Amino acid sequence: MLLRAALLAMALLTGCASMSPNRALALLPADAILLGEQHDAPDHQRIHRETIEALATQGQLAAVAIEMAEQGRSTAALPRDADAAQVQAALQWDDAGWPWAAYGPAVMAAMRAGVPVLGANLPRTQMRTAMANSALDGQLPGPALKAQQQAIRLGHCGLLPESQIAPMTRIQIARDMAMAQTLQAAAVRGKTVLLLAGAGHVDRSLGVPQYLPENLVSKAVLLQAGPAPAATKSIVNFDSTWQTPSIPATDYCASLQKQLPG
Repeated sequence: MLLRAALLAMALLTGCASMSPNRALALLPADAILLGEQHDAPDHQRIHRETIEALATQGQLAAVAIEMAEQGRSTAALPRDADAAQVQAALQWDDAGWPWAAYGPAVMAAMRAGVPVLGANLPRTQMRTAMANSALDGQLPGPALKAQQQAIRLGHCGLLPESQIAPMTRIQIARDMAMAQTLQAAAVRGKTVLLLAGAGHVDRSLGVPQYLPENLVSKAVLLQAGPAPAATKSIVNFDSTWQTPSIPATDYCASLQKQLPG
């Protein structure tokens, strides 16, 4: 307890960019730590690697579960000295969707520590079924379901037809459920499973924590690039917020508008 208190005090007194390992240790004890990133923030992928190294050095890390690979993919059968090509093959890595240059260092840090990396995302082959599964609508309380649907609208810049909101929300729910299942299956008493995913997936009110059993102690961390918007309520939906420097703004809505028909 004294060690954890000291680490927490150091994290509060020192710059966040260099203290993410100590911040991770200050979250213990936890069966699962969920890091919610902004996908285009390089500092967040650096924090992934640093957190893995910090937990592994303490002998605390049971497994690393990642949104960036599909559920069922795993490095567990590989030796710790496997090369990057072997690791990518085991995870069936999609470099177009998830640049290996960004996420590879964290994955390889886990490998070198002898820690399995587990795909946690819903397999693409199951997405169409999820879209049509109206039973998924009942997995969240009414207000949370509406909030998740609104997040889908905003995340697609208001460009999706309203008829697609419910099916796309079901995919998000199914993804969160798959990640929760992966964490639960990988849990080891006395150790910690780390989840690397987008911030929306680790939101306590909407995401993966909704589907974890009550006896699995989890800590949800928002990695936030730059200052929070004035209207944000992240302090309510996450156990901790780690702020990193701002990144240049990108107009993703303009890009999405070009991709969508019409």
